Amino acid sequence: MNVDADVIVLAGVHFMAETAKLLNPGKTVLIPDLKAGCSLAESITPADVRGLRRRYPGVPIVTYVNTSAAVKAESDICCTSGNARQVIESLGVPRVIMIPDEYLARNIAAETGVEIITWSGHCEVHEQFNADDVRQIREDYPGVVVLAHPECPPEVVAEADYSGSTAGIASYVGTHKPKRLALLTECSMSDNIAVQYPELEFVRPCNLCPHMKRITLPKIRKALEAMQHKVEIDPAIAGRARASVERMLAVK
Repeated sequence: MNVDADVIVLAGVHFMAETAKLLNPGKTVLIPDLKAGCSLAESITPADVRGLRRRYPGVPIVTYVNTSAAVKAESDICCTSGNARQVIESLGVPRVIMIPDEYLARNIAAETGVEIITWSGHCEVHEQFNADDVRQIREDYPGVVVLAHPECPPEVVAEADYSGSTAGIASYVGTHKPKRLALLTECSMSDNIAVQYPELEFVRPCNLCPHMKRITLPKIRKALEAMQHKVEIDPAIAGRARASVERMLAVK
């Protein structure tokens, strides 16, 4: 994410703002609310990552971008929910550690022959979905197509018609245009896709992210007016964290 503007306001949670700063170190990056955190990012610390290295010497650590810069700095390479399998397979090794989302790691493990060691972090939004929810949706809405984010539990993904990143889900909807569909992901994510396809019927079993909802238009305006809150990353951390992100971006 490279931009021409001198100031970036990240209308999202803190790890997103840190990642924007990593990729644009010369820019001013603002986050409208310092309390906009993430259950995944908070589920693991740099000390935890170092502990994993000691326990599994020589095993590469693949870190989901939904983590702090300090955790990224302790990792070998980052990944997104959309490119996780590609990143893991690019390493050419039989075993990797994938942190911190246990469900994402288990869902990716089902797609590849690589052994994946997991961490017990979860997204507080996606972990709320269960297989019974999917079956109830199908009973209540005949013919519905169920799309699940891979941060959902594996049993939910197994019940869904398709699982993919937010971009993957959006692409699926645009390609297939199912008349009736349910998106098992955060409400705002499904709302953004629904706006693009008003002719489709969107069933709304979504869950709200309380941290994302901290970011409001008034707070964005105040951030710009007061130039607050600036995201700063210790240079000793930033260089190593940026390298992990750039290794991911180099994967073709």
